Amino acid sequence: MSSDCVKEDCLGWAARDPSGFLSPYKFSRRTVGSDDVSIRITHCGVCYADVAWTRNEHGSSKYPLVPGHEIVGIVKEVGSSVQRFKVGDHVGVGTYVNSCRECEYCNDGLEVNCEKGSVFTFDGIDADGTVTKGGYSSHIVVHERYCFRIPENYPLALAAPLLCAGITVYTPMMRHKMNQPGKSLGVIGLGGLGHMAVKFGKAFGLKVTVFSTSISKKEEALSLLGADHFVLSSDQEQMKAMAKSLNFIIDTASGDHPFDPYMSLLKTGGVLALVGFPSEVKFSPGSLNIGMKTVSGSITGGTKDIQEMIDFCAAQKVYPKIELIPIDYANEALERLIKRDVKYRFVIDIENSLK
Repeated sequence: MSSDCVKEDCLGWAARDPSGFLSPYKFSRRTVGSDDVSIRITHCGVCYADVAWTRNEHGSSKYPLVPGHEIVGIVKEVGSSVQRFKVGDHVGVGTYVNSCRECEYCNDGLEVNCEKGSVFTFDGIDADGTVTKGGYSSHIVVHERYCFRIPENYPLALAAPLLCAGITVYTPMMRHKMNQPGKSLGVIGLGGLGHMAVKFGKAFGLKVTVFSTSISKKEEALSLLGADHFVLSSDQEQMKAMAKSLNFIIDTASGDHPFDPYMSLLKTGGVLALVGFPSEVKFSPGSLNIGMKTVSGSITGGTKDIQEMIDFCAAQKVYPKIELIPIDYANEALERLIKRDVKYRFVIDIENSLK
């Protein structure tokens, strides 16, 4: 299609180069197909992926790049074959917007593990060959399969972080049956992901211990988020006192850290689920073999789990802690995110600030 007949009807903020600096950018979304939902974006969460991709940390970013994959908004148009949504519905879109829909994982509602690769919400190559653009924008058009119903009583701004941070910890927690009341959970790191792991742990009835290298996190872990215990991970005596006490550990830390000390805290048959991305994972075979322990990896989640998590959060009143910001604060927010200076997720107020 020639550029002179494409209407640039979407306003966003984009990075033009690996500096990652964001500024206003006009572009066109695809026309609404028979299975598509067009969503007026009201809010978008800020994830570390927005930093990594805008700054080309993986070496494959395609510019101009519009980030954002914790998207919520209101349906403004639906295609003729759409069954699940109607105009006015509150909906969310997460980290991917397409998949092959034919492989065993897609058929099981695990589209994030699609054999042909799920199509990322931004900087992915969609079925029509176009580069996807994310939620730092006024609207988005998505196949209904990859949209999620947000209950009317759940605030849209608070729903945004569920679409990446929330589902990233919920998926392994459900897979490894970490929803058994009375069991014990350790959470390593207290950022966007870690604070959601604490909240889910408490909602599941677990005894939750937060591990951090920063003593400044103690008060917020215990008072603000309701954790049962706090351990300064650099204090060997505190760590030794926790030996063989945990059924589960969710490791959200992406900075490099030793694994053997944490493995020693697991009970027999315990599970450590890694959702962060340190540069390497290294531990002694004895840490794994003695006590039948499991180390497992996970990323976000399939469509079935995402909807289940949203419904659980609405029913149990599980709400992320956010800092609401205007779009023109996005560059500062990314800088603060790099410094871990956020409690606990930035959410961009798209509807009131993107003009």
